[in-house]
Amino acid sequence: MTVFKTSMRNFLAHKGRMALSAVAVLLSVAFVCGTLVFTDTMNATFDKLFAATASDVTVSPKSTDDKGAPSRTGRPEALPASVVAQVAKVPGVRKAEGSVGSSSVTVVNAKNENMGSSSGAPTIAGNWTDNDLKAMEITSGRAPRGPTEMMVDADTADKHHLRIGDELRTIAVTGDFTAKITGIATFKVTNPGAAIVYFDTATAQRELLGATGQFTAVNVTAASGVSDAQLKQNVAAALGAGPYKLQTAKEAADANRSDVGSFLDVMKYAMLGFAGIAFLVGIFLIINTFSMLVAQRTREIGLMRAIGSSRKQVNRSVLLEALLLGVFGSILGVGAGVGLAVGLMKLMGSMGMELSTSDLTVKWTTPVIGLVLGVVVTVVAAYVPARRAGKISPMAALRDAGTPADGRAGVVRAVIGLVLTGAGLAALLGAANSAQASAGSGLLGLGVVLTLIGFVVVGPLLAGGVVRVISALVLRFFGPVGRLAERNALRNPRRTGATGAALMIGLALVACLSVVGSSMVASATDELDKSVGADFIVSSGTGQPIVPKAADALKRTPGIAHVTNYKPVDAKLTAPDGKAQDDQVTAADPTYQQDLRRKTVGGDLAAAYGPNAMSVGDTYAKAHGIKVGDTMTVAFKAGRTARLKVAAITSDDTNVDKGAMYTNITTVANYLPADKMPKNMLMFAKAEDGKAKDAYASLKESLKAYPQYKVQNQADFKQDLKDQIGQLLNIVYGLLALAIIVAVLGVVNTLALSVVERTREIGLMRAIGLSRRQLRRMIRLESVVIALFGALLGLGLGMGWGATAQKLLALEGMGILEIPWPTILTVFVASAFVGLFAALIPAFRAGRMNVLNAIASE
Repeated sequence: MTVFKTSMRNFLAHKGRMALSAVAVLLSVAFVCGTLVFTDTMNATFDKLFAATASDVTVSPKSTDDKGAPSRTGRPEALPASVVAQVAKVPGVRKAEGSVGSSSVTVVNAKNENMGSSSGAPTIAGNWTDNDLKAMEITSGRAPRGPTEMMVDADTADKHHLRIGDELRTIAVTGDFTAKITGIATFKVTNPGAAIVYFDTATAQRELLGATGQFTAVNVTAASGVSDAQLKQNVAAALGAGPYKLQTAKEAADANRSDVGSFLDVMKYAMLGFAGIAFLVGIFLIINTFSMLVAQRTREIGLMRAIGSSRKQVNRSVLLEALLLGVFGSILGVGAGVGLAVGLMKLMGSMGMELSTSDLTVKWTTPVIGLVLGVVVTVVAAYVPARRAGKISPMAALRDAGTPADGRAGVVRAVIGLVLTGAGLAALLGAANSAQASAGSGLLGLGVVLTLIGFVVVGPLLAGGVVRVISALVLRFFGPVGRLAERNALRNPRRTGATGAALMIGLALVACLSVVGSSMVASATDELDKSVGADFIVSSGTGQPIVPKAADALKRTPGIAHVTNYKPVDAKLTAPDGKAQDDQVTAADPTYQQDLRRKTVGGDLAAAYGPNAMSVGDTYAKAHGIKVGDTMTVAFKAGRTARLKVAAITSDDTNVDKGAMYTNITTVANYLPADKMPKNMLMFAKAEDGKAKDAYASLKESLKAYPQYKVQNQADFKQDLKDQIGQLLNIVYGLLALAIIVAVLGVVNTLALSVVERTREIGLMRAIGLSRRQLRRMIRLESVVIALFGALLGLGLGMGWGATAQKLLALEGMGILEIPWPTILTVFVASAFVGLFAALIPAFRAGRMNVLNAIASE
């Protein structure tokens, strides 16, 4: 009880000094809990949606894509209407209803603006059925009744200000058609962002499937007392071994959940990874805080030892303070995490993904995980300072505050740090010289971990030399005040090293990712310059095929020398060695040779576009011992089997179409029915000589009526690639900002406690003539030096990681290393401003000290 009372008294006595450490724990726990609540809420939202929309049993074509991706033919796989009548007669069926659904559509308003979601969620068109009433209700108007009527969901109507009577155009592979809104339906559960439009059954069949008398699925409702499993069994027995896929409501929901869950898991673990980085940075802050508190209370702890306190009691007292800090920060962090989750939901809403706070899901495991993590991390971080406190002898009460440095411990630390750093550098060197990316990635990960730990351990040893260099370049301009700031930074290298290490971690990751991102952009740009001969590339960017009318409009554009069709075709390939695998064959026009320049290692690529011929990549050829002239067996999905001669072997030393196998579209057409031939996923165009600028404008005008497609010249394509990588990096930088914020708090805390530690010294300096302005400048400069020290180590380490990662990317065709010096220099300079910002409050408090009281302090 005495230990607990002592710990509580010390904790409350130093509550101001503990506050920033508590904020670090709070932020880290909040990020973990916020991530868990956010992803659990998204899972719950999708679960409710899938459960509400699934019928008791669903019958669909066996070849239907489980992931709901747009069909390459532009038409979903369909069942004959006779299946509905057949299922309706099955024992245990109360009702069987045919449904039509397609995600290969685009809906635009009178201004030709896309009414789809901006979050990447699909636009889904279908017929209005009784099954839809389970998840939706008509809240305005009525359901569509004819070919010129449609209904939209309320979220889409609100987002795009649609009203009953507005006319919308639906673009499908079968053609365009217009209809007026006659009704608005509202989801009974949350719709995460998909745009939904409904037509009457006949219109949906004719316009989406291209023929009446077909459905994409049959929704089956069980009679009273019949389970879903029994109903599925009955329907399966009645339909026989046909090309059908049967799913109960649970199976359908699980399949959908699995597809969405894989994406959510990636998001969750990525965010938790950044939370882990924040925790790691927070550990340095906590270690520094308790180390300085122990040093400042040396005399107090010595007196406690003199009057009978044991080492264990002193150790336990400090750990109890850490426990109190961890519990306090974690409890606040759990609450802040829920608020963060709500904020993320609002942010996703502004981006087009609707998540309702009424679905906010806080599992009991979330606060438990947050509390356990926060408390354990805090106590573990405080263990070393607590152990150091326990070693303080009673004689320390007779000395001035502060413990002498343990020279032997410093030597051991330096040796361990150098060994770890050396091992890490050896691993990075091994990764850079690796012949295979898979083997090299393991060495890269090991090298990153070892060099990071090594730099953290050896930080105090580096602090002396690096701080002196930085001071010579930065502080010499500030005269005696600058020299004082340098000496203060060098006074306790262990503290400076730990504080700088906190900032080093975040900036090392920033530098590494910047190098990797810039190298990827530079390599891809160089590859495009060397490989792409087409002037223009047309695509949807969302996986939707290019509808025939849009393709025809492109081909009629004036100033175009040629247009190339590009169609990926699913097939089962059997090599001459008898080994088979599911793969894709790229069916294209012969002009694709001009649009994409591919190096061949055997044969002639032009011959691959001849009758019953194809090409293969050299990786595949080596794996199966294929030579030019060998014959491949190609079983086209939904078509016949072909035997194609290998006329060329292309080099896979590229980023564009790596591993692609080419054949002529006319060859594929001989083995695939016309209605199974995929539509163009991409199209390429070459301008007539001297007409590139006019052709570019003409192509955009030709596709003006189809806003789902974009026309890009090579400059646009490169900029798009750069923007995509830039957006990804910005998201990562935003998440890393949490770790950097915690690191800044560490600098603030270090300076604040350092000012308290030097109270008497500051008073004496003020007494002999140091002005308040000079004192504040000294503390600010000290902070700048510490921040630049951390930045220099972090940026240097990160560039080393990034350069090694680029060597592995070079094995995948990304052979250019580019250091983004503007970004690196900006981050380095920004670190100085971070130091200035972190020193504002400690410098202000130091400047307000009463000189006499400061001199009189112990």
